[in-house]
Amino acid sequence: MNKENKERPSRQECQELGPENNRQRRRSSRQIRREATQIAFNRGVSDHICNGEEQDYRGANGSPNYIANFSKGLPHNELGEVKPEAYQSLLKALESGKPQDFEAIQLGLGRKLTSPQAGLGFDLQGPDGHAIVIPPAPRIDSAQNSGEMVELYWMALLRDVNFTEYANNSQVAEAAADLSKLSDCRAPKVGGKVTPATIFRGIYSGDLVGPYISQFLFKDIPYGSLTISQRQKTVARDIDYLTDYNSWLNIQNGGAAKEDVFDPTPRYIRNLRDIGQYVHVDALYEAYLNACLILLGLNAPVDQGNPYRNSRTQIGFSTFGGPHILSLVTEVATRALKAVWFQKWFVHRRLRPEAFGGLVHNQLTGRAKYPINEEVFKSSALEKVHSRYGTYLLPIAFPEGSPTHPAYGAGHATVAGACVTILKAWFDESWVIPQPVVPNAEGTGLIPYTGSDADKLTVGGELNKVAANISLGRDAAGVHWRSDYTESLKLGEQIAIGLLQEQSITYNENNFFTLTKFDGQTIKISRDEVKHLMVEKDD
Repeated sequence: MNKENKERPSRQECQELGPENNRQRRRSSRQIRREATQIAFNRGVSDHICNGEEQDYRGANGSPNYIANFSKGLPHNELGEVKPEAYQSLLKALESGKPQDFEAIQLGLGRKLTSPQAGLGFDLQGPDGHAIVIPPAPRIDSAQNSGEMVELYWMALLRDVNFTEYANNSQVAEAAADLSKLSDCRAPKVGGKVTPATIFRGIYSGDLVGPYISQFLFKDIPYGSLTISQRQKTVARDIDYLTDYNSWLNIQNGGAAKEDVFDPTPRYIRNLRDIGQYVHVDALYEAYLNACLILLGLNAPVDQGNPYRNSRTQIGFSTFGGPHILSLVTEVATRALKAVWFQKWFVHRRLRPEAFGGLVHNQLTGRAKYPINEEVFKSSALEKVHSRYGTYLLPIAFPEGSPTHPAYGAGHATVAGACVTILKAWFDESWVIPQPVVPNAEGTGLIPYTGSDADKLTVGGELNKVAANISLGRDAAGVHWRSDYTESLKLGEQIAIGLLQEQSITYNENNFFTLTKFDGQTIKISRDEVKHLMVEKDD
């Protein structure tokens, strides 16, 4: 035997190290997969309840007329009411789940429906999308629906007013006073009143602190060797769409749309039109991936349950480090979308605000009579819209109007709820964001934010705020309702918590996550905390 062979390690010496051999590891892997399956199964199921409008509202012949349900892209009559046989072809596909029935849905002028089969997909981690519920959507004959629509009219009228001008703008003050008169306006209030400081904001912790826009939409993003400015490609001011009846009806029927008109100067987000354009073209998890990169770049402290927070000998990487959270915050998004797509198509089928605007216009012009709650007609915003555009249609910021899927829940808001829940679990929510900023008046640069609450912009609050900014940005464009935001965030939160619960049993490290839910409850997620969900049981 030569010297080289003598120095080569034997096969026995090269065997892998670890607490289990290959066969033991194989059995452990199967056991963990079974436990994760049991966690998901033991969550149980809940009944899904819609608001009943699809059955309740009927035409002159006594059959359903589907005036309060999503029908964009299907053929409509001259009033913008969907042709019943077309809507029934959609219902047939949803009932059967057969791909060939989805191919047989009767379309109007050619614009296709967006992913109606997605809600039937399964996921291998986290709660099944059908196991989670959201409340019935507000009905068009409810005061809540009127409150939400009045807010949308005011958002459309105030799209080009900068957030920094709200305190001194007379029309903002008028809007706040008008919203305050509504019997069921669920916007945030102070002393029972909507104010210029609370108008159009979110309702969760941190949403009323500091500037309207979250710091995570202003600060530069460290992206590897690049530093990315958050100046946006914005659209030109004072241009709205679907304000004349023929254009509106063409879009309801799935017709071709105009194109955006862009501002040649990149700007930081200053107003509702800017945030509306951000959510017009974003990748749905974009803002939260950026928030994660910003927090990592700031060396923001991690949650107290991170096993490497106080380790003497180790740092996290593959687990509980940068690569782990960067993948986790995006991983949850597709699961959130499947869950909300089930709610959209298979449960609620809520109409979009632009379609409701058609009902309002037809009733006010005497062309039809609908079971609409009367409070919407008492708002001064309607006459201002009519004075500006000659119709009572809701001015929309997107040339094509809303997407071709139902309003409730909201995809952007569900993804927002899921992604920020992951980030709140990962980072120390109480840590204060350093050196807060706001845009200058032109949006071309950033200046220090010096408000009295500048030292109160915490990670948790600013994550809630960025979720509100993105979700309500869709309202600002005219394509969603406030309740689409409030309920969908909680839907996404459930998806994220379920994912973290199932993954908690897969780690070798002693770890746990703590996070504050949107309802203010603080929860802990760890292997010990989910043991009760691993107990084997059946129906």
